Amino acid sequence: MSLFGRHCCIVLVSLGLGLVPRLGIAAEHGTADEAKAMVEKAAAFLKEVGPEKAFAVFDDKSNTEFHDRDLYIFVRSMDGNTVAHGANMGMIGHTNLDLKDADGKPYNREMIDLANSKGSGWVDYRWVDPLSHKIEPKSSFILKVGDYVIGAGFYKQ
Repeated sequence: MSLFGRHCCIVLVSLGLGLVPRLGIAAEHGTADEAKAMVEKAAAFLKEVGPEKAFAVFDDKSNTEFHDRDLYIFVRSMDGNTVAHGANMGMIGHTNLDLKDADGKPYNREMIDLANSKGSGWVDYRWVDPLSHKIEPKSSFILKVGDYVIGAGFYKQ
């Protein structure tokens, strides 16, 4: 093998090895399609069993239907109050329309406004990724169901 050929192989192997960890990280994160599907499934579940039972299931981190890697369900009442949260139960009862993200964006108000105007859609903001524990760009799909807004977001990688 020529000197050029050896260098090309080394470069290609090095590049290939560099991609392996990135592929592993990508698999740890949910996607936009998965977040939307989880919200739609949660909406059907809420309609089927009612708020009390549904919220308890959404909060239960051992429930794999509504917790998958960094994807989880959150639910807010139309006044912006969090009534269920799959990642941080400390948010339940303590949020409001003026809740802001790391950049000061009132994302909670935007979610409620979108739910009232269109019934569903995507809201972009920056939030703490439960896997990396760093503030990351996030987009959440929200869906209005009766007096509630159900959401799940994915972290943009």
